[in-house]
Amino acid sequence: MNYRLSAGRKLFLVSNYVFLTLLAFACMFPLLHVFAVSLSSSHAVTAGKVWLIPVDSTLSSYKMVLSQKAFFVSFWISVKRVILGTSISMLLAVLAAYPLSRDQVQFKPRTVYAWFFVLSTMFSGGLIPLFMIVKSTHLLDTIWALVIPGAVNVFNIILLLNFFRSLPKELDDAAKIDGAGHLASLFRIYIPLSLASLATLTVFTVVGHWNSWFDGLIYMNSPDRYPLQSFLQTIVIKQDLSKLDHRQIEALSDVSSRTNKAAQIFVATIPILFVYPFLQRYFVSGIVLGSVKE
Repeated sequence: MNYRLSAGRKLFLVSNYVFLTLLAFACMFPLLHVFAVSLSSSHAVTAGKVWLIPVDSTLSSYKMVLSQKAFFVSFWISVKRVILGTSISMLLAVLAAYPLSRDQVQFKPRTVYAWFFVLSTMFSGGLIPLFMIVKSTHLLDTIWALVIPGAVNVFNIILLLNFFRSLPKELDDAAKIDGAGHLASLFRIYIPLSLASLATLTVFTVVGHWNSWFDGLIYMNSPDRYPLQSFLQTIVIKQDLSKLDHRQIEALSDVSSRTNKAAQIFVATIPILFVYPFLQRYFVSGIVLGSVKE
């Protein structure tokens, strides 16, 4: 049977493709522009000659970023932070979301705990009390100061508990008949069915930890303990020429603040670009498709 598209349908498809193409280009244009700036000389950038294609191509900005030993130290600190912070945050989110997703009969104080989490998003003690707590618990100048204060993400907990509530209750009944407890139900039923949601929240958490720079500046007394973003912020905003050798000082002639910032953006984005493709397939997959069999 031959199926022909109507003229209106063809017009809609063409318009849709054109619109999505323009939208994709609008999203990519800033990144392409920044990439071109990072590979261009400071003179071309200052003269406003750079748009999407590098002018007077040079790697001086990347050499400036990568030339210091502290860069690799801070890179490793950020890697450790992402691994520890994401693991702890996701574990706490799952362990908090599961009981909060139960009904009033299964978990009577559910409403009290739910309001406790919600109120914590509305009120905050501020930066100074948080710093005093971190200091009094002897977490300053340690990797745990970057991980523990933000380990409980209420936003992730709320999203996850709403997803747990959307799963069929028949799954719980079947697990109870088979003699499974709450831990068995959580790790054998709910988590396997929540891969799409967990992957999305994992990406949010990884990006949050990787891009965070302010806490590194306030919790770390030594620049040798800075995570990557804090280190890059200091070399862009507060360049200290006394720490550079004569070769690096000569290279500054081809480097400007804009080219250095552009190089920073791409150096900091590369790890995320490698992580995202492995988790993207969960975004569009069926979440509970096939979970209940007749």
